[in-house]
Amino acid sequence: MTTRRALLGTAAAVVLAPHAYAAQQSGKVARIGVLRVGPLPSSFIEPFRQALRELGHIEGQTIAIEYASAASVAQLADIAADLVRSKVDVVLASGTPSVLPARNATRTIPVVFVAAIDPVAAGVVASLARPGANVTGVSAVHGDATAKRLQLLKELLPKASRIAFLVRATSPATAQYVKSAELAARALGIQLQVLSVREAGDIEAAFGAAQGASAVLLVDDAVLTSQRTLIAELALKHRLPTISGLSETVEAGGLMSYGPHYGDLYRRAAAQVHKILKGAKPADLPVEQPTTFELIINLGTAKALGLSIPQPLLARADKVIE
Repeated sequence: MTTRRALLGTAAAVVLAPHAYAAQQSGKVARIGVLRVGPLPSSFIEPFRQALRELGHIEGQTIAIEYASAASVAQLADIAADLVRSKVDVVLASGTPSVLPARNATRTIPVVFVAAIDPVAAGVVASLARPGANVTGVSAVHGDATAKRLQLLKELLPKASRIAFLVRATSPATAQYVKSAELAARALGIQLQVLSVREAGDIEAAFGAAQGASAVLLVDDAVLTSQRTLIAELALKHRLPTISGLSETVEAGGLMSYGPHYGDLYRRAAAQVHKILKGAKPADLPVEQPTTFELIINLGTAKALGLSIPQPLLARADKVIE
């Protein structure tokens, strides 16, 4: 199947950002610090690196990408502070858990995020068009994708009466996600069972608590993304179909995903980093959002779960994994 690519809004206000711009003007290697909890998927970082190359940046000559990975959310604040003390020129906050620690660590070094978060509601930026301060980025949130994912589950499982919603308890996006999901579930006549985890070690118990639910809706969060293989295994063990917003979860064995193409989001983040290194100020670079989402279905997982995917649903898929 042909994959629809996410189309992202852009705008063109440019003001000098002294810190990063000085690095480029002096001829020194500009350092980009990447902050994330858990391993950074290659399907995220490789498009980022490729886009920077296409924009004329050469790793080891004009830029250096430094990876700062936390084993847990609790470590992110300290690791973000270390990046700031090392005087990187730009911080790439990868994933929702990294956004606030990066923002809180510095008011001067530019921060570019890629996250499934409403940055205005979370207090990260003043507005999408004019972020203000030193933070901008690419949000994976646009429209009511959570409601759409529940609708897809209901189409797959018309008799579903209870769906579990796996969220991260301390995420700044959780309250908004839960509110959206509860409204959608009520409209569909579904009981929503919210299961909160704090760290990766809580996921197995959460799946145990979901026993008896018809399916599991996964929130988009780096902690869950880092455990996508475990989640797929637990879903099969408990005979629970899953849907998330990331194609990477389906490639790891999950049943369905509906969301933006994250590789495209990271390419757009690279373009923002490029603009900052050339003198743009994050305060004046609009936060970008996807306008197109893609549906991916894993037929192998459906077979393992004993599910038959309805033909109308299968026909709408942008990609089918056999």
